[in-house]
Amino acid sequence: MDFKLTEEQQMLQDTAARLVRDVYTFEKRLEFSDSEAGYSTGFWQQLGELGLTAIPFSEELGGFGGGGVETMLIMEQLGAGICLEPYMESVVLAGGLIGQLGNDQQKEELLGAIASGELQAAVALEEPSSHYNLFDVQTTARQNGSSWSLSGRKAVVIGGHTAGKILVSARTAGDVRDQQGISLFIIDPNGAGVTRRVYSTVDGRKGCELFLDNAQGELLGNAGDAYDAIRYQSGRAIAALCGEAVGAMRVACDLTLDYLKTRKQFGVPIGKFQVLQHRMVDMVSELERATSMAILAACLADDKDSDERSAKLSAAKFVVNRAARYVAEQCIQLHGGIAMTWEYNGAHYAKRLVMISHQFGDDDHHLEAYSNQLVVA
Repeated sequence: MDFKLTEEQQMLQDTAARLVRDVYTFEKRLEFSDSEAGYSTGFWQQLGELGLTAIPFSEELGGFGGGGVETMLIMEQLGAGICLEPYMESVVLAGGLIGQLGNDQQKEELLGAIASGELQAAVALEEPSSHYNLFDVQTTARQNGSSWSLSGRKAVVIGGHTAGKILVSARTAGDVRDQQGISLFIIDPNGAGVTRRVYSTVDGRKGCELFLDNAQGELLGNAGDAYDAIRYQSGRAIAALCGEAVGAMRVACDLTLDYLKTRKQFGVPIGKFQVLQHRMVDMVSELERATSMAILAACLADDKDSDERSAKLSAAKFVVNRAARYVAEQCIQLHGGIAMTWEYNGAHYAKRLVMISHQFGDDDHHLEAYSNQLVVA
């Protein structure tokens, strides 16, 4: 199988890499993290101006018609810079849900704005008690004539504090853990009945808890039929996260190798010690294994929904989760105490890798999901 990039894909990768390299120095990232937005609004505008926020969308909606591989190339470079912008949440997940469920008017109004970078959207799917199970929805929606009122609480809405629109899952029928009866709604985060509690995450990003008290929402798609789309688009988000993790792991490995070459003990670089060489080899081996699974996930991301697709995406996330955590741990161990300091960038790569391993399911969750798909002959 030929894994070489096309000329267009190589240009896309080079554009994203150059933008991240020029803008996202480690010192700048700390400033962006401390800002009110929690990321660089200027960098977000540059992503839009260069067309990077339009890659996954069709040409009719102002996009470039890119697929999972193109998204992976962008996410890998964003991971290399441990960029704080909610690209996956807004472009991949929110954009994908609107594209799959929205009517023509909703697609025209929202996807064009997301593709241009003018609109930053967020998605509120998780709740305090859901624990990776996106069908565990206690937030409710009641229809009042032609309008809908939402009440409930959503947790860990990354980018929700600055979003212009938030997509919220709510139950319109069935019991709390039924897969049927879940609907998606578009809400105005500044509207009546919407309260946000903003906080910083471990990896330097910002998110919020969302409290809804008879908040007005606009139905996306058909009532009660949103879960299949949520599951499918979550798979695309998982593939994007795998790409981001590979980018962050590669830099973490490079930082560690450089440290082993320069840090001296007993008069020689510590990289001369065989046991540390073996650990470094293990880190790179995990990186290469994760890279192959990220490529698999990217190639499957836009395939037709099926049990086989879901199983392979779970397998990819499982392998990438394990690799990300291992690389983060070994990066800290081989650096020593400096890797735990706020001033050293290695600590921030480790934190982001650990957080990626928990987004959309940790390794235990995906191992169980994969095993449930196995058919015993």
